[in-house]
Amino acid sequence: MDDLDRNVLTLLGADARMSVATLARRLKVARSTIQARLERLETTGIIAGYTLKLGEAARQGRLRASVLLTIEPRAQAAILQRLKALPEIERVFTTSGRFDLLLQIAASNTQVLDSVLDQIGGLTGVKSSESLIHLSTRLDRAV
Repeated sequence: MDDLDRNVLTLLGADARMSVATLARRLKVARSTIQARLERLETTGIIAGYTLKLGEAARQGRLRASVLLTIEPRAQAAILQRLKALPEIERVFTTSGRFDLLLQIAASNTQVLDSVLDQIGGLTGVKSSESLIHLSTRLDRAV
């Protein structure tokens, strides 16, 4: 990746609907250059797809939480399989340090969140969990 690729990704990160012509104009290169770059970035997997990013208004009705899990050694594969069955779990990260997994959860209300947390805590192999309820978003640079 060179500077042009990074600039294309930056502009698309801000507005994934930006046309090839607009990208070319803003970056002062030929439209065919941008088209070729996009095809290469897609083929190599740097661009995995184009998506919709919901604004705060659409997310207001959702209760969000992060859950930190400590699990038993060698239980990760089985736990991940069971976590995939819970639609409220949006992301699962492995971590270093005191906790083994970080889960990002979105629920429609406190009752649903409470139920999901109970299900997670009851999974075989989960030694402990700590839940952090998100109150407000102060900065969001996620694409």
